Amino acid sequence: MDNISTQVLFITLGILILISAYFSGSETGMMSLNRYRLRHLEKEKHKGAKRVSKLLKRPDRLIGLILIGNNLVNIAAASIATIIGTRLLGDVGGFIASTVILTFVILIFAEVTPKTLAALYPEKVAFPSSIILSLLLKLLFPLVIAVNWITNGILMLLGISSEQREQHSLSSEELRTVVNESGALLPGQDQSMLMSILDLDKVSVDDIMIPRSELVGIDVNDDWKKIQKQLTQANHTRVLLYRDNIDDVVGYIHARDALKLLSKSQFTKATLLRAVRELYFIPEGTPLNIQLLKFQQAKERLGLVVDEYGDIQGLVTLEDILEEIVGDFTTTKTPTPSEEVTLQPDSSYLVDGSASIRDVNKEMSWQLPTDGPKTLNGLIIEHLEDIPQSNLSVRIAGYPIEIVDVSENRIKTVRVMPEYFISEEEEEE
Repeated sequence: MDNISTQVLFITLGILILISAYFSGSETGMMSLNRYRLRHLEKEKHKGAKRVSKLLKRPDRLIGLILIGNNLVNIAAASIATIIGTRLLGDVGGFIASTVILTFVILIFAEVTPKTLAALYPEKVAFPSSIILSLLLKLLFPLVIAVNWITNGILMLLGISSEQREQHSLSSEELRTVVNESGALLPGQDQSMLMSILDLDKVSVDDIMIPRSELVGIDVNDDWKKIQKQLTQANHTRVLLYRDNIDDVVGYIHARDALKLLSKSQFTKATLLRAVRELYFIPEGTPLNIQLLKFQQAKERLGLVVDEYGDIQGLVTLEDILEEIVGDFTTTKTPTPSEEVTLQPDSSYLVDGSASIRDVNKEMSWQLPTDGPKTLNGLIIEHLEDIPQSNLSVRIAGYPIEIVDVSENRIKTVRVMPEYFISEEEEEE
């Protein structure tokens, strides 16, 4: 070593620092890769992605290889730096100077800079470096296996198995975060649809059903001419048929079938009842994601929601569930929140008491509680524990609400004043 010139030693030291930077950057680049994008690129037959995926299947071997190479290079660089230091500054001064300077140089040029670069551009670093790493793994395989065998043995003593790797799967909440953070990668409408799909398990049929009080049907015990008139003027493609009241529901008839029967001269109540289709019943509280699958399996498009006693609570259609995902696309539903919420000159809002709390919250960006009653009428009655009179004001969840109209034991209209909203923290103060 004494015969080697100082200039050659400096060049060698520089090369070793570059190699150390390569190993440091490769490690960060490999570990910073987006695993889902990597799988996508692998399916697209991307050669770099396939090489990296193969290396990452055994991360213990990959890390072992990188650390073996990095430590060998850093130890060699330290030895050469010490030789250079002692030649220039003597034994003690050279040792101290080489230690301080080399630590600073390695920290800046072989650690922080390459790792930061690799963290910012993991694919540009990991894919090319995988070529060299794959070759080095073959050349140093016995040494890597020996190191892994020792480290895995130590881990086993600590009760940890190298086979116990974290599974890179996403929970529904994590997937929501991914969709929310997608930004410009997903159009706003697609983002909204994906979020709606993820939220189907949080919404039940009770939240979207047409309530019992708003169900429209035909009483088959009515006069025959009245029934015919109702069939011709029906606003829905599927019409409920019942006897005397909605609890004694017979079934439903499709508008297409009704038109065929109306065109025949021998159309009677008997032929109408023979054309009735059997109804499908849905237990209340069924999540929408489950009900969507049940509609698909049963080949049904309409169902009546019933409670634990078998009493009818409302009606849900396949279109209602699909509209939860893609937004309103029909004109046959009950009024949308924008039709049930009217802005007043004083910045307050007149709201229909039968309006769905969930729909109003979505439309107006309010935070009225949805874990109890489904309508404003139900929410206020539950809060007061009584059917109120008109011109009574309450504050629910921080929102001042004035009861404007009450009739038939129901709150018909309320006035909400969101500008006077008070949060829970402000109320406590």
